[in-house]
Amino acid sequence: MAKSALLKSSIGKKYWMALTGLFLCLFLAGHLAGNLQLILGTPLQFNEYALFMTTNPAVKLLSYLTYISILFHAVDGILLAIQNKKARPIGYAKNNAAANSGFASRNMAVLGTLILFFIATHMVNFWAKMHFDKNMPLMTKSIEIQPGMSQEYYVGTSVGQYYPVDQVQSENIALQAGEAPKQLVIKNRTELYNAQVDIKMGDLYKDLHKLTFAFFKDSKTGLIATIGYVLAMIVLGFHLWHGFQSAFQSLGVNTPKLNTAIKFFGKAFAVVVPLLFAIIPLYIHFIK
Repeated sequence: MAKSALLKSSIGKKYWMALTGLFLCLFLAGHLAGNLQLILGTPLQFNEYALFMTTNPAVKLLSYLTYISILFHAVDGILLAIQNKKARPIGYAKNNAAANSGFASRNMAVLGTLILFFIATHMVNFWAKMHFDKNMPLMTKSIEIQPGMSQEYYVGTSVGQYYPVDQVQSENIALQAGEAPKQLVIKNRTELYNAQVDIKMGDLYKDLHKLTFAFFKDSKTGLIATIGYVLAMIVLGFHLWHGFQSAFQSLGVNTPKLNTAIKFFGKAFAVVVPLLFAIIPLYIHFIK
C-alpha cells in the first residue's frame, strides 16, 4: 500500500519525474559526446561509436532504460500537469502566473510534449533506419591503389579489413544477365561471406555518418530538417532551464550553498548542451 500510494501521490510523481529527468540529462551528455564526432571526428570514428551503441550489451540495457525513462517521464509529466490544473482555484481571477513564475516553469508540459514529438521523429529518421532499413548504406572508403587511380572498398569492423566493392554482391541487388558471380556476398545486412564456400569473412559498418550528412544536406528537405532540429534544441533548452534545478528541489536538495551551485550548473547545462547539439546540423548543412 505504501509503495502504491507513493506512485500515485503528487509527491511520488515529482520524485519519479526528478529521477527520470536527471537520468535523461546524463543520457543527453553522453549522446552529445558521441554526436560531436560528426564534426570533430572522422566518419570511421562516428560509425565505430554507432556500432558500439547498438551492439554492446551494457549499452543496449542502458538504451532500454532510457526508452522507459522517456515514456515514464512524459506520462508522469502529463499526469502532474492535469493534477496541478485540477488543484488550482477555479474562480481566482487575480492569479497572475507570469508574475510568480518563469515561462519555462509555466509551460513544462507543452515543452515536454514538443520534445517527445521531436524524439519520435528523430528515431524514425535515424534509429529506425539504422536498425530496420534494408537499404541502410554500408561504409565505404576510396583507396588509391596506384597514382591517379582509386578504388572503392567496404570497411570491415576489424582493423585493416577492406573489401573491393566491385567484388561484393549485395543481398538486395540481384546479378544482371551475363554478369559474372562475385567472390563475396553480403548476408544479414552487414555480414560478409565467401560466395563459393559460404564462410564468414567479416562484418561491415552501417554508415550512419553518411545517412546523417545526407539527411541534413538534402537539397529539398535538408534546410527544413536543420531548422526543425535547431528549434527543437531551443525548446529543450527552455525545458532544461527550469527542469534541471527543479529536479533537485523535488529530491529535497535544498540548502543555500547547493542551490546556488545547482542553479548555476543547471542554467549552464540548459544553454551549452542544446547549443552544441544545434551546432551539429548547422555545421553539416552550411559548412561541411
